[in-house]
Amino acid sequence: MANANTIPSSKHLCTFIFFYNLSSIILYISRLERMAFSSSFSVMFVVVVWMMAGSSSYAQLSTSFYSKSCPKVLSTVESVVKSAVSKEKRMGASIVRLFFHDCFVKGCDGSILLDDTSSFRGEKTAAPNNNSVRGFNVVDDIKAKVEKACPGVVSCADILALAARDSVVILGGPGWDVKLGRRDSKTASFAAANSGVIPPPTATLSQLINRFQARGLSAKDMVALSGAHTIGKARCVLFRDRIYNETNIDASFAKARQSSCPRTSGSGDNNLAPLDVATPNSFDLKYFNNLLNKKGLLHSDQILFNGGSTDSLVKTYSSNTKKFYSDFVTAMIKMGDITPLTGSNGEIRKNCRKPN
Repeated sequence: MANANTIPSSKHLCTFIFFYNLSSIILYISRLERMAFSSSFSVMFVVVVWMMAGSSSYAQLSTSFYSKSCPKVLSTVESVVKSAVSKEKRMGASIVRLFFHDCFVKGCDGSILLDDTSSFRGEKTAAPNNNSVRGFNVVDDIKAKVEKACPGVVSCADILALAARDSVVILGGPGWDVKLGRRDSKTASFAAANSGVIPPPTATLSQLINRFQARGLSAKDMVALSGAHTIGKARCVLFRDRIYNETNIDASFAKARQSSCPRTSGSGDNNLAPLDVATPNSFDLKYFNNLLNKKGLLHSDQILFNGGSTDSLVKTYSSNTKKFYSDFVTAMIKMGDITPLTGSNGEIRKNCRKPN
């Protein structure tokens, strides 16, 4: 058996992988050079360092990132979000959706917040976002107040991540410590936002699973995150086909929705309906109960409970608040980890709508 003083334990190695920064790696290598290692471990160590280099951005995110540089950032963001949601409950859902649409296109880098410039076309007018994503003014208001407290310190990407968490909490949902330290992209991509990475409301179950998996999120993460549709509203154009042509829908529910969403395309396209018909302004389990009763507003909602592989998760969440909240928080944290810009990458924008 190898001497424990010369061969690091697996626990030691895992700690090294996830928590040491690059300077620590250099010191660690120096120490290892003075140790007696077998050639097999040396090969494994090289692989570990290579893996670490590829995932270093995740290690640089921290829940205490601004504890010294901007200690009031959490309370500042919360106060603005609370004010905005008190004026319009729907705004909480809009901010959560804005965060989701940002993270799914090249990572959580605030690119969705950028307006078009002479050098690039932004993401705001891409098909999944055009006349749909909102909440930009709230982010602007937060940024203005944060800049007064600590100029040039807090990124727009982090502001959006914090605002999404606060929106969930304010509407009655679970809280969590948000990992921070993201930097802002200097550009945005209309083509990337239009490429299909954001699942449309017409998506099949397999398409939903595949598109979430492509971003490192499991089927369970996908169902839990879909639970955010317990708040917010959708436009008629997004659910018209479902309420007139699909059969896995409660008849009375479909009829009620048809009253404000005419069959004819172009008529009432922007009329709104709540995604959760029971408690549209409360973050709770009712979304999943609606699915059990065939009252999912979007095709991509009801497909989660339609005789497929996610039926059991929907049933579980429909009666277990603790489980839903726990899985939702886990999924939100994972989504916030999607390829952030850290270190010297990107920038800290002064105005969230344009590069510096």
